[in-house]
Amino acid sequence: MYTITTGGPSSSEAGSRSRSQSPHGRSYSPSSSSSREGGYSHPRSSQGGYSRDGGSSRGGYSSRAPSRGGYATRGRSPAPRAFNAKRGFRKDYIDEKLFINKEAGVTETDHYTPKHKFTDFNIAELLSANLTAKGLTSPSPIQDQAIPEVLLGKDVIGIASTGTGKTAAFLIPLINKLVADNNHKMMILCPTRELAMQVEAEFVAFTRGMKLFSVSCVGGAPIMRQIKELELGVNAVIGTPGRVKDLIERGKIKMDYFDSIVLDEADRMLDMGFIDDMRSILGAMPKTKQGLFFSATFSPDIKRLCTDFLNNPITISVKTRDTASSVMQDVIRVNGDNEKVEALHEILLKPEYSKVLIFREMKRHVDGLATELTKRGFKALALHGDMHNRERERAVKALEAGKVQVVIATDVAARGLDISDISLVVNYDIPNNYETYIHRIGRTGRAKKIGSALTFVPRR
Repeated sequence: MYTITTGGPSSSEAGSRSRSQSPHGRSYSPSSSSSREGGYSHPRSSQGGYSRDGGSSRGGYSSRAPSRGGYATRGRSPAPRAFNAKRGFRKDYIDEKLFINKEAGVTETDHYTPKHKFTDFNIAELLSANLTAKGLTSPSPIQDQAIPEVLLGKDVIGIASTGTGKTAAFLIPLINKLVADNNHKMMILCPTRELAMQVEAEFVAFTRGMKLFSVSCVGGAPIMRQIKELELGVNAVIGTPGRVKDLIERGKIKMDYFDSIVLDEADRMLDMGFIDDMRSILGAMPKTKQGLFFSATFSPDIKRLCTDFLNNPITISVKTRDTASSVMQDVIRVNGDNEKVEALHEILLKPEYSKVLIFREMKRHVDGLATELTKRGFKALALHGDMHNRERERAVKALEAGKVQVVIATDVAARGLDISDISLVVNYDIPNNYETYIHRIGRTGRAKKIGSALTFVPRR
């Protein structure tokens, strides 16, 4: 038997009030032997896991069609390993109270009302039409404040979380710059290939009919194909720091031709060890460049980058409090692996959890849980750095399209994921620190929806 701990005034009180109840008021008690659909002892129909033969099998290299770049895969080497007590490293202590937050809808920041519509911005007619075609009429807070400044040619520091619309905040004004003068070139650096692919897709949609060309330069796909695209001429390069630096060193990207650069999720790039590559790329650009740095946090390292490479930047912050107010958070107390997987099984049977992202620390544990859930009749896929590019793309696209219910991922592999309607995040393994916890649960509760985050903890 296991229990879910509800929120309370103190950690001790929370522990004393444990009960077998979900955040939604339904019993999770495994001791119930009912054969009704919904009990964990009653597996789903045998439709089984998502077929790896299904879906697109296209590779990830650049296309020569206007506004279509390539994406490739394999970015840099993975981030440094998380602290692990078994290896003799320290693992940060996290107060369990931080995993419990029933007060959804409470925020510590004033509500921001956009002052513009997209049609108010001084942008090209075709660009404006493409935004309208995508259903974009009223900008988000970061877009409303950043776009006018970028249109004026100013350097900008944007402090904004994932899911706030920051991609459009830099793409729209920089694309307008390309339309005004086709000789302009932009460089966009992203921490992961998945994020680069998503930025590429936005670029494609916004530049439809404009005859602008882009290429994604990330590891994995044959580098010669990317070189061929670069030699044919592109307006935008979207890539990861490692591959971009490689192409610069080969003489295939000449940074003195670029007059705009974006660091998207700069803090994550620093976390992944890209600081030297980032400095090398920034240092190779003209002093007159326009720089746009977007980050969820403003650490001392980010501040030093801004001081060294930006000119009188405008700082725009749309950060809310640390834990998203739109995420219902709770803990589940279990003893041992068997009890944990049974608890997860029952949770996944709930119809409201149609898109679930589960976090595990180690790649082999990701694979093991994906296999176990598939055996139990769930449509589940793994996502980690040892997988081939096409498998990783397929897992992301399958979850986004609703072809699978569950993706199990490592923290590194999940960076850059931008799926707006994830209904549940599960911390199957407790995160190593509170910042990681915040990044994990930030994958749900987007687009004005309420999401859920559950964290497995040992029963006391």
